[in-house]
Amino acid sequence: MLRFAVHRGLQALIVLAAMSFVVYALIGLMPGDPIDILLSGNPEMTSADAERLRALYGLDQPLVVRYLAWAGNALAGDFGFSRVHAVPVEQILLPRLVNTLLLIGAAVVLALAIAVPLGVLAAARAGSRLDTAINLACFAGVSIPPFWLALLLIMLFAVALGWLPAGGTGALEATGLWDQARHLVLPVATLTLASVATYTRHVRAAMRQELAQDYMRTAAAKGTARPRALWRHAWPNATAPLITLVALDFGALFSGALVTETMFGYLGMGRLIYDSVLGNDFNLALIGLLLATVMTLLANLAADIAYAAADPRVTYRTGPG
Repeated sequence: MLRFAVHRGLQALIVLAAMSFVVYALIGLMPGDPIDILLSGNPEMTSADAERLRALYGLDQPLVVRYLAWAGNALAGDFGFSRVHAVPVEQILLPRLVNTLLLIGAAVVLALAIAVPLGVLAAARAGSRLDTAINLACFAGVSIPPFWLALLLIMLFAVALGWLPAGGTGALEATGLWDQARHLVLPVATLTLASVATYTRHVRAAMRQELAQDYMRTAAAKGTARPRALWRHAWPNATAPLITLVALDFGALFSGALVTETMFGYLGMGRLIYDSVLGNDFNLALIGLLLATVMTLLANLAADIAYAAADPRVTYRTGPG
């Protein structure tokens, strides 16, 4: 397993290097640059001034030369300054990263805590009224748009009842942990409810497939108790699809929970990347997108390790044969 993890880590570094060039090239080829923005915002700046600034910052160099210079600075820990916020990039990214990890981590854990028992129960009682009710609830959950669900939660808990704040992230240093937790409730609830339906359907489908296997009939014939057969025999073999789904969801939500973050004014990575791209904040957009790539790669590596932990039959070899 250690050799496999090292091998995958090296592959991830290669992918990250390739993605860094691709993202740098795409952002660099966007119309306009920071000097153009300065030129449009300062009528006293001449085209000669703009050319001198481009030469000063290396923007007149070929794309590959600029990329190599940026990569060298990034490897040395210098990620540049944010044009919009006028501070080093890491000062903006670190708080947003913590906010996003709190949001996604809480939502995924709660969604799994709800979806796994519901999916196993529905599969164990397939065709019953309970199974039908769970399926209907899942279809309803999949069909509800996240922005509409967010509006409903805001109208109910923030406007009508006044129990929770309608948006923001709270200030841990100013009002403490409780205030920050209150700001997390509604966005976490939105992402959780949006994920529960999908997770439940996958758990139910995987469990139904395992319950139809010969080893389950053998366990029943030997007198194994039904709960033990479900959780000790069927469930470990049914986890692979769910592990894959959670890994893909984690990578997607890390930079893609834009609707939820926008609806609640939550300062996370999705909104940060979106705003930085629109604002032509080159350094911030680039590092944010690469950080999303890193988190996606880590999620996939964690999924591969979880496969082996959940199913002893899964082994990894890096050599031939």
